[in-house]
Amino acid sequence: MTDGVPSAPAAAVRLNAYLIRSSVVAALGGLLFGFDTAVIAGTTRALTDTYSLTAGLLGFTVASALWGTVLGSVFAGAPSDRYGRLASLRALAVLYVVTALGCAFAWDWNSLVVFRFIGGLAIGGSSVIGPMYIAEIAPAARRGRLVALFQFNIVAGILLAYLSNYLIGLLGLGGTEWRWKLGVAALPSALFFAALFGIPQSPRWLVRRGRAEEARQVLARIGEPDPDAAVREIADSVKIESAGKDEALFSRKYRFPVFLAVSIGMFNQLSGINAILYYLNDIFERAGFSKVSSDLQAVAIGLTNLVFTILAMAVIDHFGRKKMLLTGAAGCAACLAGVAWVFASGAREGLLVWLLIGFIGFFAFSQGAVIWVYLSEVFPNLVRAKGQSLGSFTHWIMNAMISAVFPLLAEASGAAPFVFFSAMTVVQFFVVLLVYPETKGVTLEAMHKKLGGR
Repeated sequence: MTDGVPSAPAAAVRLNAYLIRSSVVAALGGLLFGFDTAVIAGTTRALTDTYSLTAGLLGFTVASALWGTVLGSVFAGAPSDRYGRLASLRALAVLYVVTALGCAFAWDWNSLVVFRFIGGLAIGGSSVIGPMYIAEIAPAARRGRLVALFQFNIVAGILLAYLSNYLIGLLGLGGTEWRWKLGVAALPSALFFAALFGIPQSPRWLVRRGRAEEARQVLARIGEPDPDAAVREIADSVKIESAGKDEALFSRKYRFPVFLAVSIGMFNQLSGINAILYYLNDIFERAGFSKVSSDLQAVAIGLTNLVFTILAMAVIDHFGRKKMLLTGAAGCAACLAGVAWVFASGAREGLLVWLLIGFIGFFAFSQGAVIWVYLSEVFPNLVRAKGQSLGSFTHWIMNAMISAVFPLLAEASGAAPFVFFSAMTVVQFFVVLLVYPETKGVTLEAMHKKLGGR
């Protein structure tokens, strides 16, 4: 309701071609995000041989992009506020092109690491600005599904990376194969850059910059029933946010939401999900699969990830966040324990594919779908952006650290990393069971009071 006038019901807010196109184009940043994070899995063996990498240097090579991601996610907000979400997305598209071509033509290991770091900046920035742009351009009644396009594209990008690695591996390119695998992303990155010139600025950003008439025109084009009222509502919201912009996140009254944000970000990576995705081909090769077979198994993993992400998005508001987290933790723990047993015993290697598929399915259905939703729900309005940044920062820091040490642990014992990951998901199960609140069906205001009472 705005100024006493009821808001348009969900059914009255129709999706038009302009809104859909704008959301899909912005979500393509998520596709490149997923592709660039997962494509390294098909090159780790070749990079090790080409540059004579030790396990520690391989971990550093993989993690170099992740340290860029940490910085990109932390510092993306300021330029997007100053220059606009759209201009920032264009800059990120350029970085995606640069990192793809740079890695493809890297003249030594140092240059490869630098270009992977640049790619990390693009990934981190995309993880913040892409969903932000879609959320700000979408009508409230359609915001959830449209923002979900970004998460869907991340998972689709991971699958596309594995499929690309498999197809390029069939071409028999020899010593240049890894360069093609890393460089092929330049084409979709260039297309992403070109497509960004056909979508509008964020109306919320336009209002913040005093360009209310331009914002009204954008809102009218995306199908907002009452663009004038929407502009007034945005202006009022901006005033409230400006009045409370100095609210401190690390204060006693926010200690419980802070714990939830940090813990869910940590547990997300302590499951080993990204380390497994990055080193998937190495894991299969260690179990005795050939290179081409490893690429094909990775495609199956990526497809499972996509299918169970779609399933989770369809039922998350029915089952609730807590039940999904508990189900996922139990399933992941069992599957990871099975993987550890395969490596420790050296028997039944054929089960490895099915155990990893099970792990990916349980993860995608639970933590993969829940983390970003949960982070957006447990903080009050005045510190929500800061709280989400904290959760995202924790997620990427843990990702970088675990991905860097995984090769060292795997080299010492193939089973050791999976024993650790399984134990951490057991810990997560009990923390969620005993501490985490259910946020399904609870308004943000009611959740603020509930958590404040804690």
